[in-house]
Amino acid sequence: MILNFDVLFQGLRLQFLKNNLRYILIVLSCILDMSKAQKVEPFTDLEIAPVLRKQRLFEVGQMKLLALHLISFAPKYGYDLIKEVGEIVGGGYCPSAGTIYPTLNYLEEQQFVQVALDGAERKQYRITTLGLKHLEVEQANVEKILSRFDTRKQIQNNEQYLDIKRAMENLKASLKLKIQHSELSAEQIRVIAEQIDQAAVNIARL
Repeated sequence: MILNFDVLFQGLRLQFLKNNLRYILIVLSCILDMSKAQKVEPFTDLEIAPVLRKQRLFEVGQMKLLALHLISFAPKYGYDLIKEVGEIVGGGYCPSAGTIYPTLNYLEEQQFVQVALDGAERKQYRITTLGLKHLEVEQANVEKILSRFDTRKQIQNNEQYLDIKRAMENLKASLKLKIQHSELSAEQIRVIAEQIDQAAVNIARL
């Protein structure tokens, strides 16, 4: 039997997209305010785009405190924290899974949170008594983190970008309706992904 590796690779790619559409929506939600972030000079070719110097958003231990603070309100899944941290920080920031899940592992190791599996065997994190005590001790630092990001978002809010925000909201709503009310085929998933990728390239080349 001869395997067609091109077909196999394409099938795996489409399956990955289908299984991770919810995460893709979270990422799109996080970039709603992308236009309010650091201004980028236009360039003519995506391959020669300048590398932006990233400002450090979190000092050591601050992400762990923020995650624990959010979990204290209600049990969270990892993707809940990705979305909520992005909303607090603003400016198009969206923490990666490679940031959030090691943070959750640390909180679990310190017994600040405990893990429960839901019916789909997804990990849900809830705060422990020890975690609540830790938050009490660190309350001043938590308030400092929240205050800094609140000020940052106020500075970034600018009405001239309302049309871009509206367009991004329309994209989110369209994707949600499509996913909630119809079963997407592999071909439809591929086309949606390609159109979003192409839009990103076109914007970068403006």
